[in-house]
Formats: sequence, C-alpha cells, structure tokens
Amino acid sequence: MNQPEDQQHIIRFLNKQHVLTLCASNGMDMWCASCFYVFDAERMALWLMTESHTRHGELMRQNSAVVGTVAPQPKTVALIKGVQYAGKIRQLEGDDALLAGTRYCKRFPVAKVMKAPIWQIDLQEVKMTDNTLGFGKKLHWRRS
Repeated sequence: MNQPEDQQHIIRFLNKQHVLTLCASNGMDMWCASCFYVFDAERMALWLMTESHTRHGELMRQNSAVVGTVAPQPKTVALIKGVQYAGKIRQLEGDDALLAGTRYCKRFPVAKVMKAPIWQIDLQEVKMTDNTLGFGKKLHWRRS
C-alpha cells in the first residue's frame, strides 16, 4: 500500500492545494472547519493556524484524532481529484512552531498579523481519488 509512486502523486497534489476540511470530535460532539494549510512532505504533515477557543479547536484539544478532506471543485466528473485523510493533530511550540509559522506566513502573508497558534496534523493515512488517471482510480499512503 505504501507504494512510492502513490505517495509522490499525493505529495504533488497536496503541495498544489491550500484549503483543507478538518473534522474533530470528542466522542460526543463533532465539528468541521475549512482551514488554509501548508504541506510538509518530509514529515507528511499539514500545518494550519486556528484559534484553540473555536469549537473545532476545543475538540482538537480534547481528542487529537482528526479526519478531513482536501478537494478542489472541478466542473466535470472526469477531472475529480481529492484526498481523504486521518491524522493526529497537535499545537506546535518552540522551534517547531517557529519553522511551521515561518513557512505558513511565507505562503499566506496575511497570517503575519494573526496571533492564532499553529497546529500540525501528522498524517496517518491518506486515500486519494484521481479520475484523471482513470475513473475511480485510488491511491493510498499509510504511515508505517
């Protein structure tokens, strides 16, 4: 399942996109949010900024397991590409936060004025659908 070709295709896709849907839950309550992100291919991780006092932020602090999607909106079914992911999220601190924040602000300069913390989703599993490779073509990656 961890075929290098699948992973490289997923990496190229995630590097080209910039908005993810993040779904968080504590077992009783759940909530989704759309967030801008930067992808770190070396870590197979997504970096995002969001306040911890938001509904999804509160849930992420209670339970680090998150799921979500990255999916542009093509006009035809033949061009559908998208990712479903599962991961573990954590609020970054220290040097990790500085590195991620610098890269995030480089991609989204408006974030320089934001005071929100930066978070990292360590991807555990990714399933990508890419109809440009054949209708319903699935690519998979899983952290070993």
